[in-house]
Amino acid sequence: MAVAVRLALAADLSSVQGLEDAADQLFAELMDVSTWGSGPTGEERAAEPGFLLVAADAHGVVGFAHVLDLDGHTHLEQIAVLPERTRQGIGSVLLEEACRYAAEQGAREVTLRTFADVPWNAPFYARHGFVVLAPEPAWMAPLQEAEERVGLPRQGTRVAMVRHL
Repeated sequence: MAVAVRLALAADLSSVQGLEDAADQLFAELMDVSTWGSGPTGEERAAEPGFLLVAADAHGVVGFAHVLDLDGHTHLEQIAVLPERTRQGIGSVLLEEACRYAAEQGAREVTLRTFADVPWNAPFYARHGFVVLAPEPAWMAPLQEAEERVGLPRQGTRVAMVRHL
């Protein structure tokens, strides 16, 4: 079933948190996700500087991409797709649309932080033109601290990546 990617509407926001929580369970086969807790609500994400895209079909929202504006840095904070809709190209479409929209807004690059060795993380982003960003810029320190609080670095190697637009 085809999906359309667009900026999130108010009616979409109630789907975001549950969708992310379901998508996070895909990691449970590889690591302990018990410390992660629930993701932010759609309303919380929409209130942050940046933009929120959703992928929707006739049945509703099946994925989203959340891009933050962090003091002038365009940062992909999250992409999530419903587990039953993975491996259908939805994540790729969301990623490409997020980069396209960011470029339209004047961004010159998009950064992200992800697991280095999870197949649908760093290797996925590398296939879409992202490269490891080292050393990591100082402005990413709050992101690293947030990851520490929920224990992400104990689950696997984390890397920053960048794609020039």
